[in-house]
Amino acid sequence: MQSYVIHLIRHGVCKGSQEGRYVGRTDSPLSPEGRKKLEQLRRTGGYPKAQVYFTSPLLRCRQTLAILYPEAKGEIWEDFRECDFGAWEGKTAEEIAAEDSSFASWMEGGAAVSPPGGESSGAFMSRVCQSFEALVTELVKSGKRDAVLVTHGGVIMTILAAYGLPQAGFYDWMTESGSGYSLRIMPDLWMRAQKVEVFAQIPQAEQKENDPEKIVIQLAREAAERAYGTGEQE
Repeated sequence: MQSYVIHLIRHGVCKGSQEGRYVGRTDSPLSPEGRKKLEQLRRTGGYPKAQVYFTSPLLRCRQTLAILYPEAKGEIWEDFRECDFGAWEGKTAEEIAAEDSSFASWMEGGAAVSPPGGESSGAFMSRVCQSFEALVTELVKSGKRDAVLVTHGGVIMTILAAYGLPQAGFYDWMTESGSGYSLRIMPDLWMRAQKVEVFAQIPQAEQKENDPEKIVIQLAREAAERAYGTGEQE
């Protein structure tokens, strides 16, 4: 049975994130430093090619895709945009905590907590998960075997916390700007348990056979096979 691969890449640094501010709905462009860093990363290689490319609608993601994959034509997916932080938009964690006592509950994953005028954690997770499941369905129907999605840190962490093997918490999947993860979708595992295998980091550095990351991935694969079973694959 054919498997499918989705490469998740976080956008480069923009001015607000460079200052430690919450940048969600604000359509902030990449900072000059962010563009320079992405160009350096592209020259060193390690970014996988794909048959199809997707991106959040926000400018910082579209600019990242254009730098890392200058020949690609990205398809925009609206629901892969970052969380709307409402009144917290553009502020640092210290500034928010000083003026809003609900911030601590939100940081602890309170699904019902919303930034004033913004999007609750529960609503954000629901939006992202529905969109990811739709993306997997579209990829399978299209017959294309691999895709790149350039999106936001919160989106990547949500996807991997919900579907990723090895299983890990939301904040365990934090990744730097311009970095990300490669996921393998095995149809039998996806249909039975809606789980995907996280098999590599991006950019992909040369790895040795005894690399600890490879060992973790192999153990996760074996655990998934024991827990959910796998069919014969072509």
